[in-house]
Amino acid sequence: MFKIFSIAIVVITLPIAFHGCSNNTGKNTNNTTSQMKSEGKQELKKNIYDLSVKTMSGEEKKLSEYKGKVLLIVNVASKCGNTPQYTGLENIYRKYKDRGFEILGFPSNDFGGQEPGTNEEIKNFCESKYNVTFPLFDKMEVTGDGISPLYNRLSNNTEPAGEVGWNFEKFLIDKEGNITGRFKSKIQPESEELISAIESKL
Repeated sequence: MFKIFSIAIVVITLPIAFHGCSNNTGKNTNNTTSQMKSEGKQELKKNIYDLSVKTMSGEEKKLSEYKGKVLLIVNVASKCGNTPQYTGLENIYRKYKDRGFEILGFPSNDFGGQEPGTNEEIKNFCESKYNVTFPLFDKMEVTGDGISPLYNRLSNNTEPAGEVGWNFEKFLIDKEGNITGRFKSKIQPESEELISAIESKL
């Protein structure tokens, strides 16, 4: 009878044991799967200093040349409802440039065809209409299949991640070249939100 009782205990406990192993195995598998997904999703670098861009005259400009300065990178357009933001951008540039602040403007025709001009036309428009003195660069794609390496990195390493939505979106870069902030087009250059972020990095 003792043997029968022992066998009964073994028979009863085996499904419990197997059930427990099944749960543990599933948990470990889920953890492994999550880890693999995490490892498979490679983040781009959050630093921009290894990248280069082109000036309006076609010369290559290494972004590492701005080391030690706080940068505000903006995709600009001449025929947009946000174009008057040039005034605010120029105002904050003049206010903070002596403290190591730079604005880098990148014309783009990606949204509504609102920047159709040549580099020379864009430069003349900005200087004559808005007295822009901060540097403007060669027109580039900031979204879509032809997205530039710079904007690919900017848009994928900020919260919320995702491609630029419209003209005059702004990215803040600290003195070490790290992407530290993103401000949608509706955020005005002289808004308290943006000014506070800039001052915190100077």
